[in-house]
Amino acid sequence: MHEFDTLDGALLIDKPAGPTSHDVVDAIRRQFQIKKVGHCGTLDPNATGLLLIVVGRGTKLSEKLMSSDKIYEGTIKFGETTDSYDADGELVASLPVPPTTLAELNELAAGFVGDQMQMPPMVSAIKKGGVPLYKLARKGIEVARDPRLIHVYNFRFSDYQEPIGRFRVACTKGTYVRSLAHDLGEKLGCGAHLATLRRVVSGKFDVANAIQFEEVLKLSNAEFEKRVIPFLKLV
Repeated sequence: MHEFDTLDGALLIDKPAGPTSHDVVDAIRRQFQIKKVGHCGTLDPNATGLLLIVVGRGTKLSEKLMSSDKIYEGTIKFGETTDSYDADGELVASLPVPPTTLAELNELAAGFVGDQMQMPPMVSAIKKGGVPLYKLARKGIEVARDPRLIHVYNFRFSDYQEPIGRFRVACTKGTYVRSLAHDLGEKLGCGAHLATLRRVVSGKFDVANAIQFEEVLKLSNAEFEKRVIPFLKLV
């Protein structure tokens, strides 16, 4: 049995809007001089919330940790469609929003619960012929994508003030929440895009127990070690 180091495990980070998931990994690697650092499940730059960082031999568990279910909260803006299905993209269509109640939105959202084949957006990190789709999208190239099987456990709106709806969704890994936003807008007949997104739960981990990214970088090495969830608690 290998003895595990205090730096073999995982760290719960509350990522702000702005940095990429890779930026967070890089900063931690440099700040604490750790050779092996990875993350479990990319958050888009403007998305916030729980980013699971694995360090040392904890990186061996990244596939396992990445495969767990997720819960997200966020807002969807109706009436505007973008090429990336979120607020970062270019506006491609703008339509008036039909009069809609919170109950009607929830009825539509309930139609997404269960197994479904979801088409990944062109602006995504999925690779086609070794090239990430978003690089092709930037050149104006659209290619055929394979739909993926996903499962949505729950999708509900808690508030709707036209044109913004506030929602919470529980789903399997690999679910594009911005695709849900886009498809919901199509069903409503006016288009929509994901305005904001926050990951609040990943597997058994909750963002309530995470440390702000800016705060992590202020920790001493000893304080950092204390924040690492030991390897054996992850398996």
